[in-house]
Amino acid sequence: MKLIQELGIINWLKTQPKNHLLTLGLSILWLCLLTWLAFFCNLGNIGLIDETEPLFAEAARQMVETGDWVTPYFNEETRFDKPPLIYWLMAIAYHIFGINEWSVRLPSAISGTFLVCFGFYILYKYGYYRLSHQKYISKNNSLMVRLLIPWIGAAMIALNPETIAWGRIGVSDMLFTCCMCSALFSFFIGYASQTENDPITLQQQKNSIIQREKFSPQPNHHQLPKTKKAPQFNKWYLAFYILISLAVLAKGPIGIILPTMIIGSFLFYVGKIFQIWPEINIGHGSLIFLTITLPWYCLVTLVNGQDYIDSFFGYHNFERFTKVVNHHEAPWYFYFLVVLIGFAPWSIYLPVAIAKTKFWQRRYWRSQPRNKQLVLFAFFWFICIFSFFSIAATKRPSYVLPLMPAAAILVGLLWSDLIINRDLAPIQIHQSISKFLYGSIVANIIFLLILSLGIIFSFNWLDGDPAMPHFSELIRKSGLLIRGGLILITTAIVIGFMLCRKKISGIWSANFIGLVACLIFTIHPMMFLVDQERQLPLRQLAETIVQVRQPGEEIIMISFEKPSLVFYTRQPVAFFRRATNAREYLEKIVQKDPAGNVVMIGYPEKFIHVGLKPGEYQYLDSRGAYQLGKVPKNLFWKGSGS
Repeated sequence: MKLIQELGIINWLKTQPKNHLLTLGLSILWLCLLTWLAFFCNLGNIGLIDETEPLFAEAARQMVETGDWVTPYFNEETRFDKPPLIYWLMAIAYHIFGINEWSVRLPSAISGTFLVCFGFYILYKYGYYRLSHQKYISKNNSLMVRLLIPWIGAAMIALNPETIAWGRIGVSDMLFTCCMCSALFSFFIGYASQTENDPITLQQQKNSIIQREKFSPQPNHHQLPKTKKAPQFNKWYLAFYILISLAVLAKGPIGIILPTMIIGSFLFYVGKIFQIWPEINIGHGSLIFLTITLPWYCLVTLVNGQDYIDSFFGYHNFERFTKVVNHHEAPWYFYFLVVLIGFAPWSIYLPVAIAKTKFWQRRYWRSQPRNKQLVLFAFFWFICIFSFFSIAATKRPSYVLPLMPAAAILVGLLWSDLIINRDLAPIQIHQSISKFLYGSIVANIIFLLILSLGIIFSFNWLDGDPAMPHFSELIRKSGLLIRGGLILITTAIVIGFMLCRKKISGIWSANFIGLVACLIFTIHPMMFLVDQERQLPLRQLAETIVQVRQPGEEIIMISFEKPSLVFYTRQPVAFFRRATNAREYLEKIVQKDPAGNVVMIGYPEKFIHVGLKPGEYQYLDSRGAYQLGKVPKNLFWKGSGS
């Protein structure tokens, strides 16, 4: 309460008109609804998802347990895949909320929430200038119309499959996306806030005043705009440097490479590089960047030496761009499909939204004030990230997550213009909509119908995971696929009806309601079903291991590697995909100490393949596709009957 009084928040609220307070309250509720649906609903109610999420969760737990906050470890080995920021945040969450799934995913959920709120702010501040009827709106001071733009944009940033997926799991992708995209937002606000010093704006103001003075009997020459002020170090540029530093601590050099590409190409296109250079104060910015990033990189290199440099900078950065790593190979058109599905259903309108920017009209954009260039900035943001990762040899769906906010800005401004035009010019609106937009609406309908059929019949190809062999039949009997398909079919029919009745502005709402309905009634229940079949058996067997394992007994898993077993048992696990490799390992360790047992977990046939017969080992439990047993090590003594 004291802080609120010091900031003058109560006094500020008293001075605001009631309609402003109402729209402020509605905006806060809207953001809470979006972020709860996208990130927080059932966040910690399912187990960690193999194979990536437990790697981060366990590395953070090791930091808490060992007190070593410099070198990340997993399963008694160094883990140099990612820098430490995500591990630090998870470890802090462990200290506050305990070691659990909710704490693991909290940094990602908070990152997604911050990104949505920041996107709302920048669209409220600058999305307004993109509207074709902005002058009319400004004259009538329609606050609700102005707020419609960030409401739509924030909804698109939050509610798309890619953002929902990565905002709900405990990996570094959403944290990196939040830091890098927030840095880009900060840069643009700093860039646009210097509009009063922009030569284009000054010239437009002079021309406007001179034009008025032609019809004025007493010219007011003292009203001419002042000359350009000396640039100062804008607080938003300071935020930009801090945020790109955090992005580098979240994922590495890519955190500065991508923003440099995006900002550099944008400034070159609009002819502002030399004008911006003194504004951003690169000297102070570099000092801030190095102060934040350099200490950890120096410490981890001093502790681990060349191994860290080769692993992190060599393998996980340079080689991922130049070579295919971990079999993540994909064709050149891979990210077209990722964006189509990952940004659905809004992705259908991306070509029209991009075309509406008229990015090829360089002379036009160079003549525009900075505060009207948000949509062009979003275009360069989108195209740079898309092109960069399309060129890279290693391709993964999460790599293009940072372009989703840019796509949301592009499509959000398109639909905001359409909806607001409907209210301002109902007679002319349909004449202004191009045939390409109508084509996109038809494609929207076709896409939803194809997707609905794919969902309904997807049980036919959902039996490829040996960890949940009965999932295909279980999901079919649950009715979730039929429910999801019917929601999408209904959405397609509603959109088709609106198209026939020329109710174009309602199509966005139909897509939004359909997506939310799918999320609530299909995707969330399906997550519990997948967890029940795929992850719950491992958690149950981990509990059994904790109860029956004696000190000194090794844990061996023979199947696909499931790192969640390490997290839930709090013990190192030896993973072997092939039973022959597991047997060779056991024959080696038995030479050192033939006494005692090992705890073995794997598919039942793996016990046979490793050379064990029923009755030779102690059967402990079976859950899902896995069997758990305690095996005497002397069975693997060379020359034994096994």
